Amino acid sequence: MRILTWLARAFIFFSLFAFSLHNQQPASVNWAFGYAWNAPMVIIVLAAFAAGTVFGVLAMTPSWWKHRRLARKHAPDAGLTQPPPTPAEATREPQQPVIPDGV
Repeated sequence: MRILTWLARAFIFFSLFAFSLHNQQPASVNWAFGYAWNAPMVIIVLAAFAAGTVFGVLAMTPSWWKHRRLARKHAPDAGLTQPPPTPAEATREPQQPVIPDGV
């Protein structure tokens, strides 16, 4: 299974590498007010991908903070409670403490 995973990764890498080699021609992105950005097409595609990733992470951040705050609010304090018993421990009978002879 690991070989198939690495083969798939290698295929994706070499496909993207070939895409970048075949898209070296200059392209321009026209902005407002007559401004234009001239760069190789692969750089423009990479910049668009990076900008989309950053935008997605920033859009997700408030929700992530909210969930962290709620999880911290509802989490038990680490040293004050014991973890819940496992199903095997819950069905066992409680054992009587062993009292050594003479005590």
